[in-house]
Amino acid sequence: MRILLWHVHGSWTNSFVRGDHDYLVVGPPDGIGLAGRPWRATEVSLSEVDADLAVVQQPEQLGLVPRGVPVVYLEHNTPSAPGQRHPMADWDGLLVHVTHFNDLMWDCGSTRTVVVEHGVADPGPLYTGELARAVAVVNDPVRRGRIVGTDLLPRFEPIDVFGMNTEPIGGLGDHDLGSLHREMARRRVYVHPMRWTSLGLSLIEAMHIGMPVVALACTEAVRAVPEEAGTVSTDVEDLVRATRELIADPALAHEKGKRAREFALARYGLDAFLRSWDDVVKEVAG
Repeated sequence: MRILLWHVHGSWTNSFVRGDHDYLVVGPPDGIGLAGRPWRATEVSLSEVDADLAVVQQPEQLGLVPRGVPVVYLEHNTPSAPGQRHPMADWDGLLVHVTHFNDLMWDCGSTRTVVVEHGVADPGPLYTGELARAVAVVNDPVRRGRIVGTDLLPRFEPIDVFGMNTEPIGGLGDHDLGSLHREMARRRVYVHPMRWTSLGLSLIEAMHIGMPVVALACTEAVRAVPEEAGTVSTDVEDLVRATRELIADPALAHEKGKRAREFALARYGLDAFLRSWDDVVKEVAG
């Protein structure tokens, strides 16, 4: 199939375009195109595109889809409040959620929904844990504030924070995916401080790398992190204690990281993700 899509979430798109289709990424002025990403995809203009299916990720993209092209709507985000009405509620198309939590919380009316859980390309068992420090990946921590747990980060010191626009809080900024994974793998434990966001792919990537995880028991994290892989709690002191224990005990950290990797490969592997999307594509594009 020729699948038209917009570059909205880079990490998700990095997985999606690894399937067996032709991926057409909308370029300027209607999208940002590949933006330098080395994807197996083609940047296209909407004025000359020929597609079998469009994956729409924002309401304003609906009006840009060429006439006659079937559409599937992909929702990445958690609603701002439980029960919020989805923009595509009572639509006659198919709406795909990336987590079961999001599917539970959005009010989609009569619109049919399915869940295609995240999948990531395995970066390999990179974990060394050589640095007795924690690590977190948080984009825009100043703008997003409490939603992504920016206020909690100092409680996990020593911690290194990566991600877009982290420099104002003393973070290490944005990195390409390969170098980010290598830097994460050098730290002893991954911290997931998100209060109310969809499941971050960096958490799944950390588990693939073989890192132990401590995470707030919010949104989808309670499903994504098993007990043997780390600690999940709404008690921040529980998470701080667990982080300190893992930093102090490299053998324990390696053992929990091994279990995290086994779980991530089984639940969030790339093959299962792409097979599920193949089913969606076949249904919607006929």
